[in-house]
Formats: sequence, structure tokens, C-alpha cells
Amino acid sequence: MAAYETKDIRNVAFVGHGHAGKTTLIEAMLFKAGATKRLGHVEDGTSILDFEPEEKERKSSIDSAIAHCSFGGAEINLVDTPGYPDFIGQVIGALRAVETAVVCVNAAAGIAVNTRKTWELAGREGLSRAILITHADGENVKLDEVLTNVIETFGPQCVPAFVPVGEGPTYKGAVSVLAPTGPLAQAAGDAVAEANERFLETAVEVDDALLEKYLEGQKPSPDDVKRVTALAIARGKIVPVLYAAAPKDLGAEDCLSFVASYFPSPIAGVRRHAAPAADGAPGPEIDPNPAAPLAAQVFKTTWDPIAGKETFVRIFAGTLVSDSSFFNHRTGKPERFGHLLRPMGKDTAPIPKGIPGDIVAIGKVESLHIADTLADEKHPVKVEGLKYPTPMVSFAVEPKKRGDEQKIGTAMSKLTDEDPSFQVRRDAQTKEMVMSGVSNLQLDIFMHRIKRRNDVEVVSHPPRIPYLETITATGDARYRHKKQTGGAGQFAEVALKIEPLERGKGFEFANEIFGGAISQSYVASTEKGVRQVLEKGAIAGYPVVDIKAIVYDGKEHPVDSKDIAFQVAGRNAFKEAMRTARPVLLEPVVIIEINVPSKFMGDITSDLNGRRGRIIGMDTQGNHQIIKAQVPHSEVMTYSTELRSLTGGEGSYSMEFSHYDVVPSRIAEGIISRAKAALGEEKEDE
Repeated sequence: MAAYETKDIRNVAFVGHGHAGKTTLIEAMLFKAGATKRLGHVEDGTSILDFEPEEKERKSSIDSAIAHCSFGGAEINLVDTPGYPDFIGQVIGALRAVETAVVCVNAAAGIAVNTRKTWELAGREGLSRAILITHADGENVKLDEVLTNVIETFGPQCVPAFVPVGEGPTYKGAVSVLAPTGPLAQAAGDAVAEANERFLETAVEVDDALLEKYLEGQKPSPDDVKRVTALAIARGKIVPVLYAAAPKDLGAEDCLSFVASYFPSPIAGVRRHAAPAADGAPGPEIDPNPAAPLAAQVFKTTWDPIAGKETFVRIFAGTLVSDSSFFNHRTGKPERFGHLLRPMGKDTAPIPKGIPGDIVAIGKVESLHIADTLADEKHPVKVEGLKYPTPMVSFAVEPKKRGDEQKIGTAMSKLTDEDPSFQVRRDAQTKEMVMSGVSNLQLDIFMHRIKRRNDVEVVSHPPRIPYLETITATGDARYRHKKQTGGAGQFAEVALKIEPLERGKGFEFANEIFGGAISQSYVASTEKGVRQVLEKGAIAGYPVVDIKAIVYDGKEHPVDSKDIAFQVAGRNAFKEAMRTARPVLLEPVVIIEINVPSKFMGDITSDLNGRRGRIIGMDTQGNHQIIKAQVPHSEVMTYSTELRSLTGGEGSYSMEFSHYDVVPSRIAEGIISRAKAALGEEKEDE
């Protein structure tokens, strides 16, 4: 491969909703550029981008994939991303690696939920954006209506860079408004000249001197047009609209030419920043200079059962040389690595070095994680982190076969490494291993991967809700523990009272014994017994919180009293006191924020009311409504599936823990009876 510079690189991610044709188009672009010898197809499993077994089976992308080609003097890295919100973590990582996001809109299906979501994510990352209208040859397609919808949804900066000729089954291709040539240009007629005028009017606004000449009637030179078009796209003043019908081999070459000519290089595009300072001040901009200290970031990792771990890195500054080392900012340690690789779908090819703008792969460095910064040890710049959605759907998991616990733990760890939107934890209260993700579909796919990669089957079920127990009134009890089995016996008597504490205060223990009715050492034993109930619960087996226990009287025996006797007495006195203090269950309450088209507003609010939700705020964003509510966590554990059903897949949501609140008594009765049935009636200490 001939030498190139950072100014020659174009990094582009194709994003949008599922079945918009992203993978098919990139396969066609790679074939047109001569990067592949045959045209890969998703349908027959020959795509170089959808290579995982789950992707071939489903015929849709689950992971992001990177490929490279050379075209029109540019070195182009194309990043294919999954189209369903269930795999949004892959999109977030991909957007960090590029300067431009091409948002794909299926002309037959229109703008869908993940079209909007990926548009917003690209904007949050500060990227240049383009709109690609795909399936222009689809049945009953009205391209004028699609374009109008695009402009109404995403803004007037969406300006056609091509004029389509025909639509639906009669679609013949599109004509560039900047360089109209060939028989299609004649077929398009006056529409090209009108589109050219509109495009130039918008583009020249980025150059005051050129704008003035243009308003005076002077036509810009081709070089000026190319310069201001590239500048307007880089600044977001223009979002060019392109067209494609990849299965008919229409649009791939147009896209390649436009990317090479007008999309920003890493020098002209968005500049990444170092992480904010300790005082919150923004970090400095990272200069894409090959002579600067190294600043690169991991945006994707994969685990292969045979090849091991592969890490994908975007270089922002400095030069990374093969068979050398880098400084891992997170671990604070230097790391050596072998070959530097250029990714091409599942395959890779060794390269001697990487410069700013390059997307490279490194094999078998297991300490690297997504968002890690690779830096120069003497000048350790840390790149700003990546923000992933909070996992909202959870399942408790266990191996189908006893003894496979370690296998599952290792497999889960590798999946969290590949996608930070997937998390695994051991619930301290329920002792369950809980996996959490964006949706049921994501978790289902990951369980299939665990089985395939590790030959271990996982059984899942809804996790136990982490309820808590507390009291709402004062309580009092006296308990005598007496046990005689021959020889030394056991004796302890404890009197204690309890009172509720403010929510979140936890537990307090006080000693109000006067006159030495119980020795200090036995008071400590009593507290130990009480704390055992805090862990195991008194009414339904859930931890006890927000209570103050006060020991105020008791008796001891000079021979039979001992530590274990006062533990038993303290434990049972505390349980009996709780039963007299109007005990209640507390449940976790979350704040849920739901984004839906306005037409679903009534359905969503009605559904939330049925889930014991309380609306705490509403906002409008275009034709969407943002509804914020407090809802018991137990009511929204499967909300991903239910929201999709309510909105036809057009809604999205996020949620986070808010606080604990009292469970209504009618619901608490059922929870308590089920908990007792599951745990078995607790035996009283003898």
C-alpha cells in the first residue's frame, strides 16, 4: 500500500434503523473500490461484515464491523453498525472512531426510532452527518415525501446532494448536483440546476468573501465549490442527502466519490478532547499530529475462542509502531504488543505503523478494555471517556449443569468486555448472579453466545426484587432463652424496644440498661443477635433497615449465661418487637424517562398509572414527548418488551434508581406469602 497522510483518511460510520441496507451498501462500496474480489451478500451469508454465526442466522448485524478501501485518492475506513436499539453499545463505540456518520433511512419504511437515536448520538459526539436514503427502488416509494420528512425531522440543513431519477421500480439512479454528467443528468432536467442553486446558496455561507461574490452574481470556481462544500459539511452547516438502491448496484460509487471528495479528514473534522480536569474544566483539544505524543483509544473488543482477544483502536495523535509498546492510562502500566493490524471484517492484515486517523487492531493484549487510552508514558494524555446507556433489563442466571459456575463467570466477563451496555453482578442481598442489558433480545443473543463459545448452557429467570423490611411504629418485647440438656445449660433474658428511623439512616443500637442487669459483654452478644436479623429479615426474609434498637433490661445467670444464649435472646426479642411495630416492606422506586411520538402519549400515561407510576414531568422535542415518572422497579422489569408493543418499536426509555418506598399492604401480603413459601417457614430457635 502506498504511503498516505492523515489528510487523506476518511472515517465513516453507517448508522440507522434495522433493515436500512447499511451492510449491503458497504459490501457494494468495497467491491466497487476493488477491496473485495466478490460482492458479499447478507442473505446468503457471504457478507464479510456480518460474520458471527448469530448474524448469519438472523440475517442482520449484531456487532459493529470495520473494513477499509482506497478510492479517489482517499483511504476510507467504513464502519458498519447494527440497526436495532438492542445493540446501541456497538454504535456508541463506532461513533468515537469516525469523523462522519451516514444516517441511513429506508425509503420504504421511513424514519424509525433508531434513525432518530443514532442521529442524536452522532450529534452528541460532534460528528459531521449525512443522510442516505436507501431502498429508493422499493415498492410504493415516494422519494419527495421521504425527503420532506427528512428535512422536517432533522432540519433545513439537510440539503440534497443528488437528484433521483425515477422512484420505486422505475428508479434508475441519482445525479450529483455538484458534478452532473451522463445520460441521467439529461433525464433529471431542470431539477438538477434548481438543486445545484440551493446547495451552493447554503455552502457559500461558510465563506463571507465567496458569499458576497455569489450574491453579486459571480459563479464559484469548481475548486471553491469543493472547498466550501467540504467545510460546510465538516461544520454541520450542510447535511448532504444521498440516494442508493444497493441490490441494483445503484449508489455505491456515488457514495464512494462523495466520501472521498467532501467528507472531512481527521484534520478537518471533529477534534477529540482530553478528559476533563479534576476541577471539571474541559480537557484540551487533541492535535492530530503524527509527531505529537501518542493519544489513541479503544472503541471495540472481540473475543474469539481460537484467536483470543482482539482490540480495535482509533489513533487521534502520535504514531503507533508495530511490535512496540504503549502506556495504558487506566492501569498506569506500559504494555507491549506484537503486530499492528488493519481490520477487514473478520480478517486483518499487518501494517508497520498507524498515524492519526488510522483505525487499527491489536491482538492478544487482554488488559485492554473499551474506552482505555493508549498514550506515551512520558506524556500520558487521557482521551475523554465514552458514555453508555444504563442497562435496564435484568435476568438472574445460573448454569444448567452444576459445576459450570466458573465457566459462566468467565464467559460473562468476556461479554461485558465486548459491550459495556451489558453488565454482570452478584447481588449481595439475593446472592444471585444477575446479568443486565439494554433489552431482552440482547440478553437472549448473549446467552446463545455463551453456549456457542464456551459449551455451557445458561438458565435464566427474573431476579428477586431487592425488597427491604422496616417498621412504622415503636415496638417492645421481652424474650427469655432457657435450655437445659444436662450439665451446663443456656440462659439469657433480653428486653428491648425498637423505633423507626428516618429513611436511609440504616440501623442504630443503644444500651439503656441501668444497675448491671446484663453485663456489657452480653449486651454486645445481644447486638450481635439483633444484627443477624438485619441480614435475614423478620417478616419475609429481606434485610431490615432504618430501625433503632434499644436494650433496656434483662437477666443473666452466673453459670448458664453465655455469648450464644444472648445472641439467641437478642435475635428473638428483636423479631417479636418488629411484629408489634407495624412492619412494612420497602420496594425500590426508579425514575423512568420515556421518549415516544406524541401520538402514543395517552397510551403511555395510562399504562404508567396501571403500574403505580407517578408522572413528575413532561417535555416536548419536535413531534416527540418526553415523559418522566417515578415507578416501582417491580412494575417495569420487562418494560422494554412492553414499550415496544405499545409503540410498535418507536419508543425508547432509560431509568435509574431513585429511592425506597413502602409497598402497599395488599401487594405486600402477596410478596410475603410467596417469600415464605420459597424460603420455608423459619424455625424458631429452641
